[in-house]
Amino acid sequence: MILALTVIVVLLVAIAMALALAHALEWPGKMRLTQEQYLAVQPIYYPGFTFGGIAEPIGILALLILVVLTPTDTTAFWLMVYALVALVAMHAAYWLMTHPVNNFWLKDVPLKGAGAGFFASDPLRQGTASGQSEWKTLRDRWEFSHVVRAVLGLISLTLLVAAIAWPFD
Repeated sequence: MILALTVIVVLLVAIAMALALAHALEWPGKMRLTQEQYLAVQPIYYPGFTFGGIAEPIGILALLILVVLTPTDTTAFWLMVYALVALVAMHAAYWLMTHPVNNFWLKDVPLKGAGAGFFASDPLRQGTASGQSEWKTLRDRWEFSHVVRAVLGLISLTLLVAAIAWPFD
């Protein structure tokens, strides 16, 4: 059971990291786009990335379960704890940096179903970034947020793999 959970956790964390990394790797190319091009391209991400994004909160929960099942007097335990902290920080970066800007990009896009509910949510009560009229400020915030998230996701995945590879003490 623990082996299956471990494999699932690695896959979930890898998916979460990969989505943020994909956005981060687009940064140099997207910075060359005009405002019209950028605003036209931005909404295309949401169907696929929203679907894949569910890996992040499920990964946090699964990693937490794996941490609880790991003996506390081992190096692997602490590596997993740090991996969990990095994954939670990655998720927090989404809600603090990315989500309010997503609401701005999607303000004129008709959304339905779960996507409409998700992007309308504001659990941190930040409001949307729509009050900022400078699109470059929003672009830079959105793009930078994914670099931050990719780094945190890579740290989490690296620590998790190290924990798995580390022999129990």
